[in-house]
Formats: sequence, structure tokens, C-alpha cells
Amino acid sequence: PRSGAMLQATLKLCCGIAHDHLRRPPSLKVTAVPKDGRGPAVRGSWRLPSQIPRCIRRLMGKETAARPEPAADLSAGRLSGVDRSYVTQGERALQRALSILQHHAGWQAETTLDAGAAVVSSAALPGLGKVFRAEVVLATPVGRLQRELFEGMEQMPRWNPALSRVKVLQRVGTDTLVTHEVTAPSPGNVVGRRDFVSVRHRRRKETAVYLVGTAAHAEPSPSQEGCIRAESRLSCIVLQPLAGDPSCTRFTWLLSVDLKASATRGWIPASVVNRVLPQSQADFIKHLRRHLSAAARP
Repeated sequence: PRSGAMLQATLKLCCGIAHDHLRRPPSLKVTAVPKDGRGPAVRGSWRLPSQIPRCIRRLMGKETAARPEPAADLSAGRLSGVDRSYVTQGERALQRALSILQHHAGWQAETTLDAGAAVVSSAALPGLGKVFRAEVVLATPVGRLQRELFEGMEQMPRWNPALSRVKVLQRVGTDTLVTHEVTAPSPGNVVGRRDFVSVRHRRRKETAVYLVGTAAHAEPSPSQEGCIRAESRLSCIVLQPLAGDPSCTRFTWLLSVDLKASATRGWIPASVVNRVLPQSQADFIKHLRRHLSAAARP
């Protein structure tokens, strides 16, 4: 009995020593981790390395999956203050769009549009004014559409006659762009030519891809001659695989734009804006569908 008690005491002592080594290996530096992750903070704080042998993790009760690497856009140490502001603008626009999509139900159908091109509805929302929502199913998978609408933005004028120029001014990581878009002149255009400087941000959530846009709040870009600088309050295209057929995509587009006033024409009447914007959505979808069909032909 006495020898058994001594053996138990010895085991407890050994386990305590081993446990202390596991909690604080002598080879680890004691490093303070501040709230922003960029410099020293409280003395004596420490972290284990991310890659710990499996056997040690089991002993420590830390048998957990490795955390994914942060997205390049959100890696603060690699971004300037201006770049971080672009990512923040994109994320805020996305959260606003998600809130509208999830919580707003009072959409009114726009009856003046060709229902065969897209179903367009509208709603008046605080802080945005009138928002238009276009919905359609396209016979193209999500991956192809996001390449056309995000990665291939500069090629849009080739298939969308409403645009004369799209240029990527800056790339922030892989999912944020700053772009300059110029509309094309057209006969009888009651609105006139506009140009936009926008932040474009991409986010994947489960099987859906969100492509959001909003006016870039940064140093002003040179104005385009013959154009009025307009602003995108909010644009959000949601691409979701069609249930039961992943070769097709459910395409949903929220759009709110401030076309600004013209020095010669003044403010555009709301009745004109409310007719032009949903029609531009329907026309865009029509040109996109035509482009996708032409590209699919052998």
C-alpha cells in the first residue's frame, strides 16, 4: 500500500512536469499579442504555434482543425490605409445589400418592361431612395458568370453597347477593385453620358457569389470630358446555382444610382430616372445573355 501511494505520487509529479512543459514549451518566445495584432501589448502573454504535432494536441486537449488563412483583402499588415478603406467600403455595401435581400419584402413590379428579359421590381428604402431589383435565370454556371462580371470587367464594352469604357484603376488583393466606367453616347438619350468611379468587391458565401459595388470615397479621379460624374449608391449582383441544375444560375441584381444633375439640364425628373434605371438593367441582362450564347457556340 505504501509503495502504491508512492507510485501514485511519482506519477502525479511526472504528469505535472510534463503538463507544464506542454503548456509553455521552453523553445517558445514569450510574445505579447495586442488587439490589433501588430505589436507588443501586455507582458507575459503568449501563443502556441499554429502547427503543433498531433500527439501533443491530443495530450493538451486541443485536437481542433487548423484555422483557415485570412483572405488577402483582409490581411491588414499587407494593405495601406487607402486599400483597407476600399475593402471596408465593399464589406459595408455587402452587409447593406444582405440586409435588404433578407428583410425587405415590399417590392413592387415594374410593368413597363419586357418580362421575357428579366423580372424587375422596385422599393423605396431609407438612405437609398428607389432601389430596383432584377431577377432572371441564366443558362450559365456561376463560375463563368463571375469571371465575366468581375474578373473580365474591362471587356464589358465589347458586348454591352451602353458602355464605352471600363478600366480597373486599382486591384486590392483578389476580391476588391477600384474601377472607372464611362457610359456610351446614344441617340435620344434623355439622361446624357455619365461616368462612375466605384469600389467593386466580391464575396463567396456557401454556394453563392456576391458582386457588390458602391461609389469610391477616395481621391477624385480625373473627370471624363463630356460626362457627368454620377455615383452608385449600391449595386449587388447575387449569383446562385439553380436548385437541381448547377449549370444554370439564378441572377439577382439590386441597383440604386444617383445620376447627379447636369449644368445645362438640371436635375433629372424622378419619373425619367425610374424609367431609365430598370430598363438599363433589363438591357444589360439581354446583352449579357446574347454574349454568353455567342461564346458558347462552337
